[in-house]
Amino acid sequence: MAQKKFKTEVSQLLNLIVHSLYSHREIFLRELISNASDAIDKLRYLTLTEDACKDLSFDPSITISFDDENQSYLTVSDNGIGMNDKDLEEQLGTIARSGTKKFLEQMEQESKKQANLIGQFGVGFYSSFMVAEKVEVLTKKAGEDQAWLWTSSGKNAYSIEPAQKDSHGTSITLHLTDDGKEFASSWQIEQLVKKYSDHIAFPIYLDYEAVSWEGEGDKRKQKKEHTRRQINTAAALWKRPKSELTEEDYHEFYKSLSHDTEDPLFYLHTAAEGTIEYTTLFYIPKQAPPDMYYADYKPGVKLYVRRVFITDDEKELLPPYLRFVRGVIDSEDLPLNISREILQQNRVMQNIRNASVKKLLSEFKKISENNPGLYEQFITQYNRPLKEGLYSDFANREQLIELIRFKSSQQEGFTSLASYVERMQEDQKAIYYVAGGNEETLRKSPLLDAYRKKGIEVLIMDDDIDDIVIPMIGNYQEKELKAINKSGAADDLKNDQDKEKEKDLAPVVEKIKKALKDKVKDVKISSRLTSAPACIVVDEQDPTVQMQQLLRAMGQNPDDQIIPILEINPDHPLVKQVQTADDEGYIENISSILLDQAYLVEGVMIKQPVDFVTRLNDVLAKHLNS
Repeated sequence: MAQKKFKTEVSQLLNLIVHSLYSHREIFLRELISNASDAIDKLRYLTLTEDACKDLSFDPSITISFDDENQSYLTVSDNGIGMNDKDLEEQLGTIARSGTKKFLEQMEQESKKQANLIGQFGVGFYSSFMVAEKVEVLTKKAGEDQAWLWTSSGKNAYSIEPAQKDSHGTSITLHLTDDGKEFASSWQIEQLVKKYSDHIAFPIYLDYEAVSWEGEGDKRKQKKEHTRRQINTAAALWKRPKSELTEEDYHEFYKSLSHDTEDPLFYLHTAAEGTIEYTTLFYIPKQAPPDMYYADYKPGVKLYVRRVFITDDEKELLPPYLRFVRGVIDSEDLPLNISREILQQNRVMQNIRNASVKKLLSEFKKISENNPGLYEQFITQYNRPLKEGLYSDFANREQLIELIRFKSSQQEGFTSLASYVERMQEDQKAIYYVAGGNEETLRKSPLLDAYRKKGIEVLIMDDDIDDIVIPMIGNYQEKELKAINKSGAADDLKNDQDKEKEKDLAPVVEKIKKALKDKVKDVKISSRLTSAPACIVVDEQDPTVQMQQLLRAMGQNPDDQIIPILEINPDHPLVKQVQTADDEGYIENISSILLDQAYLVEGVMIKQPVDFVTRLNDVLAKHLNS
């Protein structure tokens, strides 16, 4: 029997589950039943679509058995697809997801707040170790002859060895800890199944030797009676009429489906009839899935055809920007043996997808209008992926524009473009925003000073994709969106006095241009700065400095740097020093300081910090000695 070590991520996860989620122990049964249901789903699909599997016996059921006398063990068995040794190692020894280790390291620091940790990476099986000191998995893959036994105490290692098993499927036996013995009870198991797993579409049986005593005194004898009974409704919840379902029913189905321990934020249950018949039940998690920004994120929607499970690993069921949605699509019209390649091109599936997207966006809009508090919770978690939709879903762009929200220089919380337009000044020419960098840096940008002084609201856009997607909006309600950290917005604030200043200060501009040479594209007198000496902006068609950094980090044009425009404040003492100075070295020092500090204010690290400090010290020394 060969011992194998768990991957680091599994060891971390086990530690978190056992020590941090103790109060949620009872969900181990929900997780095991959910996994058993998935295994039966997969086998049913194969028996209907694969010739090699059509002769396999298929009488689906899940059985829970336990030791009624000593409460020493509990077993959950299914006659689903089963596993071989390779499956066991991949599914129970490794969490094969990029970013998992980093996520778990973060969670270790705040695990007490992360009750929804279980299952977020498809690892609900490990919740068994909250109640078991040892777990044994006896399994045989459908169509194979060899059975296998996986064993672990949930510490650092596990073993896999050949075993004997009559039929395909999996039996998971938990050798219960003293604290876990409370779950080896028919009443307890039945209550948990009714609470968490009543919707499972296959019969769940309770099978055990009930121990009782008869007689009195010396004549008292132990009596054992075999009991087997079905303890769930065994009907697909999403196919039941809404009138029969309670909110608790919906919530418990969500938890079983998503492996979340929290209730969903909200849900949407739809049955479509007519040319195409299908049912959808979609949920929005209260917390964004932790893998939402990973390239190999796990899709959250399962596809069924006439209640037969088809796939839960198809990213095309909904567009990528709605990857946070959990739920079920059940079609009456798709063929059972549809392949993934055909699925992506299938007209019926395309119609279901398009209609589902419109239903979801319509529901988001309805909530935004009727329940602002709930919508703020939603947008706090999912504003960024909705913005991705502006870039990728042109057909629904108008709806998405109304749904996305922004922070503001004048308003608390989030605001919509529609609300911004309602608050605009009568003579205001555009919708102004500042993008790039984090919120704190943007709010402190010297560019905001002039807008604040004139009472003009500026939208604060601190998502890393804002620089890409917001220019695509172009105009909203016939108002142009203008970035204040680009050169074009400055013209809107200029008056005749500013234009006169530009003429008078042309010599200063030329001095700074000469000193900085090719470090800047241009030098301009600013009409936007009030206290800061200078700032950097870019041309209208150029990416912001922060976007350039992001592109370089992604390996795109790392050496092709966009040269910024330097705007100077003619009323600042440093600029006035240039105006009266004749020493070219001194002018160069001040000009370079103006440029470098403008970069620093934007949150960008300057290339030559030593040179910056040297120049600053030279200028300070000159003034101290004068």
